[in-house]
This record gives sequence, C-alpha cells and structure tokens, in this order.
Amino acid sequence: MRCVVQRVSRASVTVAGERVSEIGRGFMVLVGALEGDGEEDARYCADKIAGLRVFEDDAEKMNLSVADVGGEVLLVSQFTLLGDARHGRRPSFSHAARPEVAEPLCDRVRDLLIERGVPTCTGRFRTHMEVELVNDGPVTILLDSRRAF
Repeated sequence: MRCVVQRVSRASVTVAGERVSEIGRGFMVLVGALEGDGEEDARYCADKIAGLRVFEDDAEKMNLSVADVGGEVLLVSQFTLLGDARHGRRPSFSHAARPEVAEPLCDRVRDLLIERGVPTCTGRFRTHMEVELVNDGPVTILLDSRRAF
C-alpha cells in the first residue's frame, strides 16, 4: 500500500455537493492499494500513520503522534497514487488493486486506526470527491508498505 500523509489543521471531502467527512487537526491520508496487498500491508500503514511523530511538543520538536495531540485522520482512497508515469505521457494503473480488493483494504486501515484510538473517517470509495485541506507546516510524509524510498 502507498500512502501520502499530510499534517493538516483541517480537511474535508465533498461528494456531489454534500460534505461527507470533515476533520480538524490531524492527518489527511491518501491511500492506494497495490495488487497483492493484504492484511500485513494494511497493518503496516495503520501502525505508521498512528505512530508518526510529526506534531510539535512544548519544545517545538516534532515529537508527538496524532493520538498524542488528540487529532483525527481523514482517509481517502486514491488509486492514482499507483500511477506509473515512467513511460509515455499517460500513467499506467495496471498495478493498482482491483476495487473489490482495494476497498476492503482501505476499510481495514480505517478500522485499525480506530482500534488504536485514532478517530478516523473516510471519503466515498469510487466516487468523484472534492478534497479540501490546509496542510500544516507543510508536513507531508510518503509511506510504502513494500519498499523504502
């Protein structure tokens, strides 16, 4: 699984003019599932998201997690994170997991975050979403359950 984690002061998702999810301080996470991803990948991502220490402590050091600051997570499935644009001008999405595999994996990441005490909401799978966020810092972290950057 591949995730883009952005520290935000607020974020929301709107579908067809209806606000379906909204958070205050926390993480906006875009998540994409690859072919072959499973429970281990979902656990890796949830553990990393819940444990990332990128919020400032009293000494202004990035030393606190989203749970430490009482933050929330807005998790949005985004298969385009898996686009391979190395050849030509149109990205290939052939390595993205099929929707019937990707949706339960994204739901599993959500459930695991909630189990870890992090309030988590989602966008709507397979819909056109308008995502608004205010990136705080900016702080943006890339996670990949299969390889190091």
